[in-house]
Amino acid sequence: MSSLMKGTAILTIGMFLSKVLGLVYIFPFYAIIGQENVALYSYAYVPYTIMLSVAISGAPIAVSKFVAKYNSLGDYESGRKLVRSGLLIMTITGFLTFLALYLLADPIAHLVIKDKEQVFSVSQIAGVIRWISFALIVVPFMSLVRGFFQGYDHMEPTAISQLVEQIIRIIALLVGSFLVMRVFNGTAQTAISFAVFSAFIGAIAGLISLWYYWRKLQPEFNLKLQSSVSSGQLSYKSIYKEVITYSIPYVFVGIANPLFQLVDMLTFNTAMSNIGLARVSDDYLGMLNFTTQKIVIIPVMLATGFSMALVPAITNYYTKNQRGALINAMDKTYQILLFITLPAVVGISLLSTDIYHLLYSESAMGSSILATYAPVAILFALFQVTAALLQGIDYQKWIVFSLLTGILIKLAINIPLIEAFQTKGAILATTIGYVVSIIINMIVLKKALNYKSKMVIRRSLLIIALTVVMAAFVIVAHKVLVVMFGPAHSKLLALLYIVVCISVAVAIYAFLSLRIGLAQKLLGSKIEKIASKFGL
Repeated sequence: MSSLMKGTAILTIGMFLSKVLGLVYIFPFYAIIGQENVALYSYAYVPYTIMLSVAISGAPIAVSKFVAKYNSLGDYESGRKLVRSGLLIMTITGFLTFLALYLLADPIAHLVIKDKEQVFSVSQIAGVIRWISFALIVVPFMSLVRGFFQGYDHMEPTAISQLVEQIIRIIALLVGSFLVMRVFNGTAQTAISFAVFSAFIGAIAGLISLWYYWRKLQPEFNLKLQSSVSSGQLSYKSIYKEVITYSIPYVFVGIANPLFQLVDMLTFNTAMSNIGLARVSDDYLGMLNFTTQKIVIIPVMLATGFSMALVPAITNYYTKNQRGALINAMDKTYQILLFITLPAVVGISLLSTDIYHLLYSESAMGSSILATYAPVAILFALFQVTAALLQGIDYQKWIVFSLLTGILIKLAINIPLIEAFQTKGAILATTIGYVVSIIINMIVLKKALNYKSKMVIRRSLLIIALTVVMAAFVIVAHKVLVVMFGPAHSKLLALLYIVVCISVAVAIYAFLSLRIGLAQKLLGSKIEKIASKFGL
């Protein structure tokens, strides 16, 4: 395996495992703190995620791109110059964003709490926001170091440090919240305050692992520095201008979903209070912004992987003016995205009652929100992919425009739609906002590349037809199980229904897509070999 492929594989596997861990811990944590306290946890994480994105400003990708570029020219000094100054800047940035979030905790809490009937108070929400803000001191510094390693094609430090950070954070979160709630009979606020502070503990652990790799690889870096050749005296101004140009699009793509969540966080309780539902507002918002969102985001992990692989490939085709290869890459990306994501979200919607019961608790409202929210994952994925395409052809400014337009539309219609349809109104507003952003991205791509593809439309209709057939079999299988065993009032029965229905769905969808040759055309030669073994 080439060093490039090996490095990419290590980084991808590390990121995937880190994201999986970031999903799995939710379920035991939910069992410890209970549904009624989930919203308090999400109130802290949404503003933290946005502030973290601002603090990091796309540093890992931007720094790795800069360092790799000048290393390829033999100019190792420029990369070291960036890191020396960047570490100081990231330390200052981290402290300033920590201070900003810490001081803004009360104003944010006042924006969230709109009625005395709500479960949580201003002081409780402000408290957990302050506790999570400490992580901002460390994470930006760490992100720049990761970018430096990646610029030298050392992906292992990033992958391992991400895993270490996540594992230590989760251990601290689960053990701390369990001890507070079950051993010392403490309050939910104390448990959640410790849970969000675990982000700081995990970041320290990640930083220590990076320090280990720095000591290990420093001789190699110093040796290359001694052989450095000048590519022209770069000023700090020119260095940071180049890095910021690289980083801004990644910031906006990264905070797209948190920004939509922030709109819900700031307006949901107001709308629910207006229609006399303040008493259940925190609970429903916790389901929307936390429990169901964690499930819905699973299919979007595919789009994140696509985006990472897509930007360099599209950039290469666009730079070399290889229009045929560029259009083929876009066609295949859209098709594969829909081929995998559509059946996944339809399956989640159909099995929402059993999935929510198994992972969290038996809840008619939670299941209903999940069933409505799951299809929106297609839009999350499509936005990421279209944004990646725009980055690849140097149309980054349109990403900012399309996202801000979508956010403003969401902000304008959120309260009226929530007042009309409650939680589903917030989902509808998110859907409309994302659709507008995606349409803008696609219009720009069409204008810039004269892109249109009848094949994508035909294949999309075919994928929809296959998904409809799959869904019909799943519905029948689930009804048969209910007739045989009754409604799934136990987690064990819910698990049985999920396993059987997913098996039916995968078997039907795989058989049909292989039979008509669609899977082979989209997924390549390895799938053809598998199909031939089964005589398909």
